[in-house]
Amino acid sequence: MKQPCISQREFAERRERLAAQLPVNSMVVVPSAGLQHRNSDVESPFRQDSDFYYLSGFDEPDALILISKGKSVVAYTLFCQPRDPQMEIWNGYRAGPEGVLVDYLADQSFSIEEADERLPELLDGVESVYFCMGTHYQTEVRVEGWLKSMRKKRRQGLSVPSRLIELSPLLHEMRLFKSAQEIEVMRTAGEISAQGHVRAMQMCRPGLMEYQLEAEIMYHFMQHGCRLPAYSSIVGGGKNACVLHYISNNEVLRDGDLVLIDAGCEMDYYAGDITRTFPVNGHFSDAQRALYELVLKAQLACLAEIKPGIPWEQTHDISVSVITEGLVDLGILKGKPQDLIDCGAYKAFYMHRLGHWLGMDVHDVGDYKIEGEWRLLQPGMVMTVEPGIYIAPDNESVDACWRGIGIRIEDDVLITAQGCEVLTASVPKTVAEIEALMAVARHP
Repeated sequence: MKQPCISQREFAERRERLAAQLPVNSMVVVPSAGLQHRNSDVESPFRQDSDFYYLSGFDEPDALILISKGKSVVAYTLFCQPRDPQMEIWNGYRAGPEGVLVDYLADQSFSIEEADERLPELLDGVESVYFCMGTHYQTEVRVEGWLKSMRKKRRQGLSVPSRLIELSPLLHEMRLFKSAQEIEVMRTAGEISAQGHVRAMQMCRPGLMEYQLEAEIMYHFMQHGCRLPAYSSIVGGGKNACVLHYISNNEVLRDGDLVLIDAGCEMDYYAGDITRTFPVNGHFSDAQRALYELVLKAQLACLAEIKPGIPWEQTHDISVSVITEGLVDLGILKGKPQDLIDCGAYKAFYMHRLGHWLGMDVHDVGDYKIEGEWRLLQPGMVMTVEPGIYIAPDNESVDACWRGIGIRIEDDVLITAQGCEVLTASVPKTVAEIEALMAVARHP
């Protein structure tokens, strides 16, 4: 199956849309990611900076993007590593300045080794420089160095930029709204991620190690074109499911426990993000079923309300209401639901938000409030919906049957003109569906 990807024409259109928001005589500066040392002389797998990739599609380290807007011309300049046959023998092919002109639609390109020499010239006449502050310290230092060099040459007629402006509000607002091509990539990432979870349910057995279940998911991701996950996978059996960011994944999966898996693949730099919780032996106990169906009820109630025009916070409030009322019905919380919500008593069992933006980063960019008010959902946004209940194993305020149970159910949701589309719907999430799938896997 051919995987969808983002075209170079779309990357160019993004640069054009960003430039359209800039004043005349301005320049955008976006650095790439660099190689990260893992240990000794070994590097971790390279992953490009999301902002840089969003504007370029270029996935080599040690590069720099400039988008310059004059009175009548917008120019795209890409600095990159030069071709080096000796280094390429060891580390692989480089596009080089010549290649990026052809393959990445740059108007001009230079070796990254020339950046400090050329930037003062390229910045001459620019009034405003935009870059993401506080995220690339070395770039901030370099920008200051370029401006310092220019100030020394004022007598030669150089015109030095007078404003340094934060780029993130413009660029990250663009990234929040997904194009048709992005949505297709995210649908694929969601489907591959979903089927990885299906495989985990089918392969799960008491006695497996958590990391063996993780390996099954990673096998599926790689077999379908996704070499890396979008984030460190969580495979938490039993009480480990109550640790929200548990990634050790090194304990035995025990008969009678639940296992919580939070895992998603990355497809062409776009993330899937799914959580499912299911019984290690294929059958929910009464207590597990009661809590699981409460979490699922909360998730389905939220999904039923998601549509353009509702405030971001509204869905979280729905989840809090459903979960609090359910915990009262089960005797885990005592009191009137609204009073328990007002005093935050539910947070002992449901301590995180309902979800987050999803895109190139698993916790993607984009503001949740506009001028102090929760922003309204709009078509093209993608979010997660992930209510949960976590009862610590040492919580003696509840009956023993509930202790050490952690449950989360998470799906990726696209806001559409009519409502929403669940991009990860193909992985089972009702008790009956999960038990049926696991039963077939054990007795085909």
